[in-house]
Amino acid sequence: MPYSREELDWMEAEWAFHLHGRQAFMSREDFLQLQVWDGEGIPADAVVGAMEAYFERRAKREKPRTWVALAHIARDVAKAAKLRAALGRAEGPSGDLSGWDAVKEPLCSDPRARSAFEAWKRAQAAAPAPDSPGFLDHFDQERKLQRELLALAEGALGPRAEALREELTARLAEAKLQEGTLVWKRAWDHHWSRTVCDAWGIA
Repeated sequence: MPYSREELDWMEAEWAFHLHGRQAFMSREDFLQLQVWDGEGIPADAVVGAMEAYFERRAKREKPRTWVALAHIARDVAKAAKLRAALGRAEGPSGDLSGWDAVKEPLCSDPRARSAFEAWKRAQAAAPAPDSPGFLDHFDQERKLQRELLALAEGALGPRAEALREELTARLAEAKLQEGTLVWKRAWDHHWSRTVCDAWGIA
């Protein structure tokens, strides 16, 4: 299924977000690369995740390249596609639950949060292949479990949550996203979940 207009807008907005608004529009070559991934059935959220992995590495370099293109994240996109395919072939996966030990206190000692984390991870590991008839229903259930975990984690942030919200709002404005639009909301949900998880060390 071709990327929808909303998915294309979302990926373009994420590109601008990571580049602090300096390159809000992707080049013709970038859109051609998107068409290749579209033809290979790579989901939009996998491309967005690959962007994050690439820019995290780029931020750690002493002298990161100033010019970037979607082709530079091809390795990360391929890794994401390979991982999803492996999960789709897995039989009776239990999920990697060991990551909870790295979560910061006091959230780590909250039994409700731990239970929500384990349920979410099991759902992630049990995801069927993207072309499976039950994939969308499973995806919705996985996101529901993630939201339940995030609600507990967000509530535990206390006063810190407001400062994090203000920081993310400024980043989205810097990327020239219009607040209240569908793309803004999708970007907010995506990055807010990452912000909350990073604050507690949830992998």
